[in-house]
Amino acid sequence: MSEDPHEAYGNIDIYLFDQLLKGTYQHCRNVLDIGCGGGRNLHYFLKNNYKVFGIDQSPDAINMVRALSAALASTNPTENFSVGSAEDLPFQNETFDLVISSAVLHFAKDKAHFDAMIKEAFRVLKPGGYFFARLASDIGIETLVKSVGNDQYQLPDGSVRFLVNHEMLFARTLKFGRLHEPIKTTNVQNLRCMTTWCVQKR
Repeated sequence: MSEDPHEAYGNIDIYLFDQLLKGTYQHCRNVLDIGCGGGRNLHYFLKNNYKVFGIDQSPDAINMVRALSAALASTNPTENFSVGSAEDLPFQNETFDLVISSAVLHFAKDKAHFDAMIKEAFRVLKPGGYFFARLASDIGIETLVKSVGNDQYQLPDGSVRFLVNHEMLFARTLKFGRLHEPIKTTNVQNLRCMTTWCVQKR
């Protein structure tokens, strides 16, 4: 009997799961999750002998992901998970084969903060490595979002986020590499839109 999907992958983001099914990351051995939370996107990597690292601003989240790592991958040092910020990563240049940033970038304070986080993600990514991001956008709901100043927008669901669009994502893709997957956006009943952005570093 095959392993239960939840046992194999945990509560992984469905679009990250899609990349795993496609085999995109099968040769990526060093993985960093920026804004890792409790490790929902790291379950598979921990169970399959990847070298897994994570960073989050919440000490409670880091305690949770350390416990998960200890349970699933006893040889993966719990010191690989630390409290820190996405715009100031405590890692050397070109360290990782895969960098994950799921539901983090739309908390940018403004465009400068967004670009600082992106620059750091690609700094620590090896040439040829992969960047996976899920973030809020105005794609498909451009007329429904309202600017509240300082590059922040109120969405129809009432939340306030930093939002990207196609132009912004394409410009930053060209700066660092190439799309290895078309940009995909999920529209949730015109209340919010989440975009999947997958880049391979040149």
